[in-house]
This record gives sequence, structure tokens and C-alpha cells, in this order.
Amino acid sequence: MRKYEALFILSNTVSDEQLETKIEQISSEIVKLGGNVQAATRMGRITFARPIAKKEVGIYVQLVFLMEPDKIKSLHERYRHNEDLIRLQIIAAKSPAGNAMRNIAGKPTAAQVSTTVKKSKTT
Repeated sequence: MRKYEALFILSNTVSDEQLETKIEQISSEIVKLGGNVQAATRMGRITFARPIAKKEVGIYVQLVFLMEPDKIKSLHERYRHNEDLIRLQIIAAKSPAGNAMRNIAGKPTAAQVSTTVKKSKTT
């Protein structure tokens, strides 16, 4: 399984009670597809920089979950025609192990760079 972060932008017409129901429905769809929801963050009502689908404000919800990569397309398809969903964006979350591998590959870490700068200033 791979870790993903999804940003759901829901219509401003969704009430607070409906929002909890929507988050539960989204989480249950992820579980139905064999995933595991790790975190749900309600980011609140945010005004768009420019209108999206003739709407000025949306409710932002971020979910972090684990899922097989081949199931992501199915998740997108399930929400394609949902009237309460304005936008859905799913990205693969960055793994700490991947960052460590880059540092091993020869690129210096921030701590190594600052140590090098301090040494060169004292000499």
C-alpha cells in the first residue's frame, strides 16, 4: 500500500452536520476499496482566488490514507458526478524514507550545509 493525501473541496451549501456525514461517506469509500484512512483534517470554509464552477467559497477537507495505487482511479470515478464535490485532488504523500535515500545518494542535508558554511567562515 502507498500513502496518499487527498484534498476534497465541498460545496459551501453543505451544513456542518452534513459535512461530518460526507467525511464519513468518503472514508467508507476508501475503506471499501481496501484503503485505510489515517487522518481527516477539516480546513474550513475558504474563499477561492477565482470562481470554480461558478462558486466563490468551498469547504476544504484533507484526508491522509493508505491505498493500493491501482485503486486511486476507482476512487476518482466514484466522486466524478457528486454534486456536493467541487474539486478532488489526490497526490502521493512524500515518504521520510525517500528523503533519507536522497541524502545518502550524495546530496548534503541542511545540517551538513550549515556546518560547511560555519567552517569556511572561521578559517
